[in-house]
Formats: sequence, structure tokens, C-alpha cells
Amino acid sequence: MIPSTSKKRPRVPYNRHSTVSTTASLRSTASRSTSLSSTAALIDSFPDKTISETSKKLRRTSSHPLLSTAPSSSTTTTPFNDVNTADVILRLFLDPTAPIINLSDSVYSIDNNNQSNVQIYLHSPILRRSKYFSALLSDRWQHSKENPDSAENKIDQYLIPLKLGVAPGSIEVHLSVLKLLYTIDFNNVINSAAAALDILPVALKLLFDECADYCVKYLEAVPWSEEEEKRVINLIPYLREEESEELLARVSPAKYDSCEEMLHGLILAAIHSSSNMAFVKAFVAKLLRDFSSRESARRVLEMAFETSLKIVKESLEEYSSPNFRGDHNETEAIQRLNLHTAMTNGKHLLWLVERMIELRVADSAVKEWSEQDSFTADLQRAFRDDAWRNIVPGFPAVLLRCTCRLANAVASGTILAARQVRMKLVKDWLPVLIVCKDSAFSSMLPSHKSLYLELEETFLRIISTLPMSDAQVLLQQCLSFSTRNVEDCPHLVTAFNTWFRRATNQPQG
Repeated sequence: MIPSTSKKRPRVPYNRHSTVSTTASLRSTASRSTSLSSTAALIDSFPDKTISETSKKLRRTSSHPLLSTAPSSSTTTTPFNDVNTADVILRLFLDPTAPIINLSDSVYSIDNNNQSNVQIYLHSPILRRSKYFSALLSDRWQHSKENPDSAENKIDQYLIPLKLGVAPGSIEVHLSVLKLLYTIDFNNVINSAAAALDILPVALKLLFDECADYCVKYLEAVPWSEEEEKRVINLIPYLREEESEELLARVSPAKYDSCEEMLHGLILAAIHSSSNMAFVKAFVAKLLRDFSSRESARRVLEMAFETSLKIVKESLEEYSSPNFRGDHNETEAIQRLNLHTAMTNGKHLLWLVERMIELRVADSAVKEWSEQDSFTADLQRAFRDDAWRNIVPGFPAVLLRCTCRLANAVASGTILAARQVRMKLVKDWLPVLIVCKDSAFSSMLPSHKSLYLELEETFLRIISTLPMSDAQVLLQQCLSFSTRNVEDCPHLVTAFNTWFRRATNQPQG
């Protein structure tokens, strides 16, 4: 669930995923005075001699690799960590009570020195680029004037403790952000999504708006890995509404049914693709198989199935019962168009039926296919006319393959169809099979012959599941399945033998 941003919290300090440090809630104006007071109290908790002694000790022991005093390529000539010109001493220390945070190993290496204290010599004009330090330094200045005789005011530097979560590499990230206060070199430092995700929480914590804004803009523009996307989602609540708008738009759907809308568009693109059709259909079929919601896949497939079936039926109706006037050439052109439209959408139907059976969501398709008495009557009239042979010779086979796929799914139990559906499926489509066999008897292709035989066997298997009264009527229509040699139609012999064996049983009850 993606967090709602309808009521945005002010930007708060953030340790990677959900850990937030209370000292950086200065982005909220209401909490600014509280944060500064608590920090001042923390500073005052150090005895005078402890400050000076600790300062000397840290100066001797701080040898972090990022604490270079050499001037960097920056927008200012003020050197980072220069003890000779600094007016602020910033002490970083690991807080044992803070939750562990995980940073990107690919961006920041583990701190080999394993230091728990690092002291940096900084410059207040540079630090004021961070609203956190700007407010803290201002507060400290007022505090100093109120206590002119304190030991701390006898030195020219401030000691500012900054709490960090206990995690290898956390000091490096803070030092990098502090160095960015000097260099403003965002382009070179923030050069990957992982780097932006590591730096952004610290920039938010220190209220370094320029850095935080750059991190957000960088994340808006680059791709993310799955793990990085989770980190982005966890950071969104700590951004202002205008900052998170683009990030939210990428990971949250604009409307509830966007997945189904996308799937439906992909299905239409697959069945209407004119180039690389086989590759596109195979890819969309894989997406449908892998899609998490079977019900969504069912709905979009049923929608496409109904649309294609409607076009086929309307085209056949216009072909079988033309309702236009014109010369012979115009009439023939329109009839050709109707047949080609029916053929094209018949192929779409076949692909859709195969996908529905594969996903076991063809229940509605079987029921719809069994309620086509008017459509099958149009097919019989069309196939008795030889005109279609020279226009769409493969059209009967396409529709019979649809029938065969659905009937096989019913006969095998893949689709559990009601008795009335099973009976109507055979009753409406058996005459179409018979007409197709009769019209193609003299020029039947081997592939068509195997299709007809498979559909005969499947219809006979479904008939065997019906009450004997229904089976009796339908079996009589199957006599056309017989061949010159009785041995060549064992499926028909078996079906009649089964019916007669049952007929000789004594009535039960």
C-alpha cells in the first residue's frame, strides 16, 4: 500500500526507511524551538573541561578518509575541514540507541576505521546553507550572549553533537552531505538512484533543501530497481506534497482499474498487430499467464471475446442476408469485405479462446458459444454456398477449431459446464460440422480431416454425459459420422453401443 499524501507532514529527518531522528524536525516551524532547545541542552551537558579535552582528543584521533583539508572543485574557496579557518567544530558520533539503518553497499563502503567519533572543522557561513545549522547556530549565538562567562564562550568554536544511527557507512553519508554544503557538486556525487536514496534522508534531516530537491529530481528522472522502488515509497511520506507528486505518479495507479485497462489494451494490440504478430501474441500470452489477478484476466479476455464474436456474427449476418442495392461488382466487393472481416475476427476469437482455456477462465465463453442458434444458422447458409471457397477457404476451419477447443475443455472437465450448456453446445454446432464435412468432402485437406474427426469424437464424449433422452436425439444426427468402412469410425460404434447398453438396464427406483 502506497502511503497517502493528502495530509503531508513537514519534512522530517529520516534514517533510510522509517527511522526518524527528532533533532531534525526543524522543517516544521512549529517544532523548531523545541528541537533547538533540546540540542542546546545536549551541548550544555558537556562539562567545560570535557569539551576542551574531548576536542583535543578528537583532533588527534580523527583520521577519516573523507576529512581532506584540500580545497575541492567547489563554488566557494573556503576549504572543507580546515582547522586554521574554521569557526565551528562539528562532532559526529554514533548513537547506540538508534535503530540500525542499511545503506547501499555499492555507493558507500563500510567504515573500515570503525570510528564512533569524528570531529570536523567547518565554517558557519557555509553551514547556514542548511536550515538546521542556520537555526542551530543562531540559537547558540543567543545562548552564548545569555551566558557570557561560560567556559564554552571562552573559545571561538561551537561543539555541535549530531546523532547518527548505528550502521556501517552512516558517517560517510553525513560527511558527503556536509561536503556538498561546500561544493554544491550534486552532479558528480549524486550519480545513481542508490546514491540519491542514501543522501536524501540526510539532506532532509539537515534541512539542506537544495540537496534534497536535487535528489528528488534525480529520482524522478532515472529508472529504479525493485529494491530502490521500495526505498522511494518509504521516503515519500517525508516529502512535501509538491515534491512527492512525480514520484507518486510513477508508483501509484491513477485509477482503480488501470491494470485491466492496460491488459485490455495489450490484448487488442496483440490480436490486431500486423507485424511480428506471432511474437507479440506470445509475449502477451506470457503476461496473461504471469498476471497475479486471475479475475482481472478473465474480465479483459471476456470483454475482447464478446467484441470479436459480435463482429463475426454481424459480418456473417450481412453476408447471409444482404440488405443493399447496387451493381454486381459493388455487391461482390461488399460480400468479400464481410467474409474477410469475419475471417479476421474469427482468428482473434481462436487466440482468445486458447488463452481463456489456458487460464481456466473459459466458463462464460462456453456458455456464450452454446447460445448461438441464430449464428450457427447463418453459418450453415453461408457454407452451403460455394462463394466463400475462393474468398476465405479457411474460415470454416477457424470457427470449428474454436468449437473444438471449447468442447474439448468441457469433455475433459477443464470447464465444468451445466447439462443444458453441454447439450446446447452439441445441438447448435453439430449441424455446422456436418455441413462443413459435406461441402468439403471432395477437396478435404488432411488438416481439416483430422479436425473434423477430433470434433466428432469430442461431441460423442459430451453426448455420453447427457440424459438418455437428449443423447437419443443427438446420436441420430451423428449418423453422418459413419464411413464406407465401419471399422474406420470406432468412436461412433462405441457411442451407440454405450447408449444401447444403458437402454437395456432395468429402471432404478
